[in-house]
Amino acid sequence: MLSPCVDFHIYVIYVLISPVTRNFSFQSGQFSEDMIPTVGFNMRKITKGNVTIKVWDIGGQPRFRSMWERYCRGVNAIVYMVDAADSEKIEASRNELHNLLDKPQLAGIPVLVLGNKRDLPHALDENGLIERMNLSAIQDREICCYSISCKEKDNIDITLQWLIAHSKSGGR
Repeated sequence: MLSPCVDFHIYVIYVLISPVTRNFSFQSGQFSEDMIPTVGFNMRKITKGNVTIKVWDIGGQPRFRSMWERYCRGVNAIVYMVDAADSEKIEASRNELHNLLDKPQLAGIPVLVLGNKRDLPHALDENGLIERMNLSAIQDREICCYSISCKEKDNIDITLQWLIAHSKSGGR
């Protein structure tokens, strides 16, 4: 439980491969079918009670991937979202995640992998994501994986709880 007298600030990098995966605004609580993919990056602050989450939303297009490391330095957590219903892109997403986490400057930063679109047929569940993303091979940091649906708002609260817990535990 959070103390009402203490302000917590969470710095999060939000990375994704698929340009159509992110279609839920934590700030407004709204789902949008026609959300425009991030080109480059966006920064926004989300305040929930005494917790402020500063989110850097980084585009997943190949030309922006070289910038991911720069934005990941010094954050409390890395949130890496994949389209759990797009099995063709899982391998590329796995490779990009492992390449990012191999950077020495990012050692120890906790990672939250979110598999979006759990509401669709054939979407991978947590166990499928852990296996296909080879998350068990990541040993130098805490890693967590949730299957979510931005459209149905499934597991959004547990995602925010994980982020808050990692700001309290020190993070970066």
